[in-house]
Amino acid sequence: MPELSHRRRMLVLSICCMSLLIVSLDNTALNVALPSMQRELHATTSGLQWTIDAYTLVLASLLMLAGSTADRIGRKRVFMAGLVIFTAGSLLCSLAPNLELLVVFRMVQAVGGSMLNPVAMSIITNTFTEPRERARAIGVWGAVVGISMAAGPLAGGLLVESVGWRSIFWVNLPVGLAALLLTLRFVPESRAPRPRRPDPVGQVLVIALFGSLTYAIIEAPDASLTKVLPFAAVAVAALLALLIYEPRRAEPLIDLRFFHSAPFSGATGIAVSAFAALGGFLFLSTLYLQNVRGLDALHAGLWMLPMAVPTLLCAPLSGRLVGSRGPRLPLLIAGAAMTVSGLLFALFEAETSDVTLFLGYVLFGVGFGFVNAPITNTAVSGMPRTQAGVAAAVASTSRQLGQTLGVAVIGAVLAAGIGSSPYRGTFVSAARPGWWILAACGAAVLVLGLLTSGRWAHRTAERTAEPLETAEVRQPVATSG
Repeated sequence: MPELSHRRRMLVLSICCMSLLIVSLDNTALNVALPSMQRELHATTSGLQWTIDAYTLVLASLLMLAGSTADRIGRKRVFMAGLVIFTAGSLLCSLAPNLELLVVFRMVQAVGGSMLNPVAMSIITNTFTEPRERARAIGVWGAVVGISMAAGPLAGGLLVESVGWRSIFWVNLPVGLAALLLTLRFVPESRAPRPRRPDPVGQVLVIALFGSLTYAIIEAPDASLTKVLPFAAVAVAALLALLIYEPRRAEPLIDLRFFHSAPFSGATGIAVSAFAALGGFLFLSTLYLQNVRGLDALHAGLWMLPMAVPTLLCAPLSGRLVGSRGPRLPLLIAGAAMTVSGLLFALFEAETSDVTLFLGYVLFGVGFGFVNAPITNTAVSGMPRTQAGVAAAVASTSRQLGQTLGVAVIGAVLAAGIGSSPYRGTFVSAARPGWWILAACGAAVLVLGLLTSGRWAHRTAERTAEPLETAEVRQPVATSG
């Protein structure tokens, strides 16, 4: 990629952030619409889980493929294809006549989304090559998540109350079109000089692992053991096959040597834990505010602002702290805040009082605002920059997998606790195990942040990066066609 002026780099960053905005805004706004969708489409709790998890599951399954494909055939080309598919999928979602087709169209959306976030991060990583400047750019990238969290619930609530839940998908159409035209005009093409070859077997194993695991968790409360166990067995078999098959390939879908780096492994674990907490938190909060407190979608969206605004404010601060002092302090703040938030709900039933509910939301927003920038920065640091697409895709996959598992596990716990009882009478007691799980996710962020941001951890990153760079130099250049 040629050296760009500062103004051009800022423009590229803005265009990449637009793609993150429509993906993140879609998810946060859709959470507020879940009760309306439940009533109109006659959906069960598991049906609501699938409207969220069908999207994040496909994303998690295809992100690494999208990252390596972008490194191989061109990041701009894949990014533009993703914008087209995501925008078309959004239009289809707005026209879905029933829950089953909505889930299918959400999967179409996710195919496009898989080509956006990791590829955009790869573009940013290769555009901002100076470490401090890159950390600040990633901080801006993380702030977009805060913007989507602040705008998503409010905009979603306003749209649901005034037009209907289908209008949430209409927002993606003009933004997606604008991002497409700007990318065509201003984003330069780039690709890795020695990209990895496709790994179809590894890709099928990843899909089998994520899909069967998610199905087993979501359907466990309602399905018999004989229906769930085969999917659990497929998940275990796919995991074992990945661990055996991938190290034998010269160019695997996911290079397991990356995980020899303690910071990279820690960033992966932190991403899964933090985004599992986010997925579960949003799922529980939405159902509580509307199905238990009886708020409409707009007022439920307003109640999300105490969580969203701190995320918006803390994300750029986290990026600056990562650039100046490293990832440890932001990760410790994030883990502590998320843990305390979960404990407020688990121990003191924070949702039953306006004051404690507000405090729990603020603490979670602070924690989530601080966690995103150090995840991305830690994941890509110490890895070969020529494989930025794959490294960033692993980090993005961890986020989406975490959110998928968070909704699946917390939703399954809630469904098992509520059963056929009404939400109003049983929600608080049924949700308590879920809040304990979210507190444990926050504690995992805290512990992993301590373990993976010290000197020993960075020495493992250096030892991991050297053989990876050497292998890339020795590897023959992939030919086109």
